[in-house]
Amino acid sequence: MTTGKKFREAVRRERPLQVVGAIHALAAKLAKAAGFRAVYISGAGVANASFGLPDLGFTTLEQVAEEVKRIRDATDLPVLVDIDTGWGRNLFTGRTMKLLHRAGAAAVHLEDQIEMKRCGHRPGKRLVKMEEMVRRIRAAVKTRPHRAMVVMARTDAAAVEGLDAAIHRAKAYVEAGAEMIFAEALGSLAAYEKFTRAVRVPVLANMTEFGKTPMFTLKQFRSAGIRLVLYPLSAFRAMNAAAEIVYQTIRRKGTQRSVLGKMQTRKELYRLLDYQQAEKHADRKLRRRR
Repeated sequence: MTTGKKFREAVRRERPLQVVGAIHALAAKLAKAAGFRAVYISGAGVANASFGLPDLGFTTLEQVAEEVKRIRDATDLPVLVDIDTGWGRNLFTGRTMKLLHRAGAAAVHLEDQIEMKRCGHRPGKRLVKMEEMVRRIRAAVKTRPHRAMVVMARTDAAAVEGLDAAIHRAKAYVEAGAEMIFAEALGSLAAYEKFTRAVRVPVLANMTEFGKTPMFTLKQFRSAGIRLVLYPLSAFRAMNAAAEIVYQTIRRKGTQRSVLGKMQTRKELYRLLDYQQAEKHADRKLRRRR
C-alpha cells in the first residue's frame, strides 16, 4: 500500500483521524508508540525548530522535503505536509509535488494566503483571489506523481472574509480537485458544523493551542462532522517548556538532579530506538570485517 493510500485508509477508519505534529524523526517515533496513525510536518515547526525563524514563509521547498525524508526514514506512518503556498513557480512546474513525493509525503495542504504568509491564528492575514488558489490546486493535482497522494486545500477566509466566504471558497477548491479541506481558525462548533454540512469532502480542524479555536474535544469535533483533527505543535510546545526549565535549573543550581524526574531515561530512549538490536547489527558487521 502506498503512503497516500495509507493516509486515506486512516481517514476512513478513524473518525475523526487524530494527526499530531512531529517536529523531528524521534518525535514521529514517539507518536507511533502512542498509537497515532498519521503525523504532520508543520511549516511553522520547520521554521521555528530547524531555523529559529517565525512562520512567515521563509523556509524553502528543499528544507521541508528534507524534514519529510528524515521522518519517513524513521517511521512508516503516513505524513501530512504543510507546503504553505506551494513555493510559486516550483508548484506550477511540478517540482514541488515531485520532491515531496520522492521524500515520502502522503498528503500535502496548500493555503490561500499570499506568498509572504503568516500563522493562521495571527491578525493581518491576506488572501489571494479565489481564482489564484484554484490554479494552485489544479497545478498540485495535475503534477503529483501518484494519484494516491492527497491534495488538501486550506482556507484562511473565515477570519478574513467570514464563514460564508470560506465555505464558498472551499466548494470552489473541491471543484478544482482538492480532496480534503483544512478549515482554519473557526471559532465555534456551530461554525464547523455549518462548514462540514456544506462541504462534501473530509474537513480538517486545526486544534492548535492559544489560537482562535477553543479547546474542543475529539467528541465535540466528531459531533460537528469533522473528519480530521490536527494537533500541529502540541508536543513541540511542551518540549520547549521542559527544555527551558532544565536549562534554567542547570544554570541556577549547577546540577540537573532536581529535574531528572522530568526526563526521558536512557533506557526509555534506547527502547524507542531499538538501540540494542542496532548495536548487535553493528557488532556483526565489525566481526565480518576482521
